[in-house]
Amino acid sequence: MRVFVAGATGVIGRRLVPALVDRGYQVTAVARSPEKRGRLEQMGALAVQPDLFDPDAVRAAVAGHDTVVNLASRVVQASRAFLPGAWAENDRIRRFVSSNLVDAAIAAGAKRFVQESFALTYPDSDAEWVDETVPIAPSRYNRTVADAEAQAERFTAQSGGAGVVLRFAAFYGPDALQLRDMVKLVQRGLSPIPGRADAYWSSVSHDDAARAVTAALALPAGAYNVVDDEPVQREEFFRSLSAALGVPPPRLLPAWTAYLFGSMGEMLARSLRISNKKLKELSGWEPVYKSVREGWPWAVARYTGGRRAA
Repeated sequence: MRVFVAGATGVIGRRLVPALVDRGYQVTAVARSPEKRGRLEQMGALAVQPDLFDPDAVRAAVAGHDTVVNLASRVVQASRAFLPGAWAENDRIRRFVSSNLVDAAIAAGAKRFVQESFALTYPDSDAEWVDETVPIAPSRYNRTVADAEAQAERFTAQSGGAGVVLRFAAFYGPDALQLRDMVKLVQRGLSPIPGRADAYWSSVSHDDAARAVTAALALPAGAYNVVDDEPVQREEFFRSLSAALGVPPPRLLPAWTAYLFGSMGEMLARSLRISNKKLKELSGWEPVYKSVREGWPWAVARYTGGRRAA
């Protein structure tokens, strides 16, 4: 099977590419810089650099592939995340790159299209479990999540193949920009996420997320939540992180502070206890880290090189 991967050098892509190569897939991976293309080639992939906003270039690059995986995104650093226009490039990717890749996949006769999405766009559900039957409700800042998901659905409708949407929970891992920023704040006794102390927060490690993408190569068409087994309440989320760092638990932001951060603050403040039951039952995927209680010590140890915070 020939697999085309956009977003191959991101935190999920750089885990996914070697896993696919190890399984015998022929992988074509997109990277912009010569250095990143060199790393992909060392992993065993064919590295290419098409302009993903150029439909003709994308069509030429995707030709001959059986499966297209779209992990392309533009992550914004936490210090800029709430600024006006900070997510504009990410919106362009969701609107135009997803569409270009689906057009190219259909033209190539591909049988599968896998689209990255975001599970935290579900509506606030308090303590109720949230599965894929609940319609997503993106906030203003990330409404293009729906555009990207619609492209995977279009692939299914127009190609007769399987369009798969993976709704990832909040990522964490030792090489995440978010972890670096979060650690700095927690070490200062501050919480970076607004919302009630008893509101649920759903997470997934980068390693488990990459394994879910591999599992998606055999899934039926549809949307799947990629989350750990046990979402935790915000108070426990930060208590377990601070314990892994060896520092006191941070002060939680009052719930009303969500309104100070606009639509992104409203989304972050939601209580989302998201279920992974569908993905587990249909693929056999199991997260290595059942919750951040187990995942934080692993991530922090690798991030700090085994040193605990002073």
